[in-house]
Amino acid sequence: MTPATRILAIHAHPDDVEMQCAGTLALLREKGCHLTIATMTPGDCGTAEYDAETISAIRRSEAKAAADLIGADYHCLEFRDLSIFNDDPSRRRVVEFLRRVRPDLVLTAPPVDYMADHENTSLLVRDALFATSVPNYATKQWEPAPPLDKIPHLYLVDPVDGGNSEGKTVPASFYVNVTSTFAIKRAMLACHASQRNWLLRQHGMDEYLETLDRWSAKRGQEIGVAHAEGFRQYLGHPYPQTNRLLELLGHWQGLIM
Repeated sequence: MTPATRILAIHAHPDDVEMQCAGTLALLREKGCHLTIATMTPGDCGTAEYDAETISAIRRSEAKAAADLIGADYHCLEFRDLSIFNDDPSRRRVVEFLRRVRPDLVLTAPPVDYMADHENTSLLVRDALFATSVPNYATKQWEPAPPLDKIPHLYLVDPVDGGNSEGKTVPASFYVNVTSTFAIKRAMLACHASQRNWLLRQHGMDEYLETLDRWSAKRGQEIGVAHAEGFRQYLGHPYPQTNRLLELLGHWQGLIM
C-alpha cells in the first residue's frame, strides 16, 4: 500500500491555519492525506483577561479541538508571541520538528503580512525546510530525527485580509475552490472562542467569523465560485517545481490564474 501523503500546515498562532487554509486541508483529508497542524506559539499574548500560562492552555485546547474536526494532529512549537525570530537556535528547533513530522508538502505563512510573527514564521519555515535534508545540520536535540530525503513542496497562504504591510492586495498564484468544505472550515475557526473578546479589544473587530466569510467569498468571486483560498508556491532553487498540491486535489479543484 502506498503511504498517505503527509501534509503540514504551520503558521504563527492558533487560528491562523483555520483562517487561511483549513478548507484546503479538509479537501486533502478527503483525498486520504495525513494532516498535521502546527503553531509556532500557543497564543500567550492574545488576551486581556488571563495570564500567559492560562491563555496558552486555553488556546492549545482550542487548536486541538479544531484540528480534531478534520482528523489532524496538532503540535505547538512553544515559541512565544512577538518573540519569533529567524535566528539559528530557532531554525534548529523548527528543523527538528520538520524532521520528526516528515511532511511531503508544507503550507505556511506568507513572507509579507501585517505583523512580524507571521513574516518570521514564513522565513523560518522556508529556511528550515532547506536544511531538513542537510545531514551535517545538527539540531542539537536528544535523539534527533534523521534528515529528510528531499525538500518538501512549499506553499504560502494568503496574508491576513489579502494585503501586505502597505495595505496593497497580494495576488494569489492559484486558488482552491473550498465551497464544499467551507462549513467545516468555519466550524474549525469557531473552536477558537477565546479570540472574539481579544480581537474586539485589540483590533476593534467584533466579527470574527464574518471576516472569514467575506474573505473566502472574495477569493471565490475572483474565480467564479462561492468560496476559495489563495496560494502561492515557493519555487526558489532547489525547492520542488511541480504543483503537488493541485495534483493531490485534482486540477478541477485548483484553478490556475
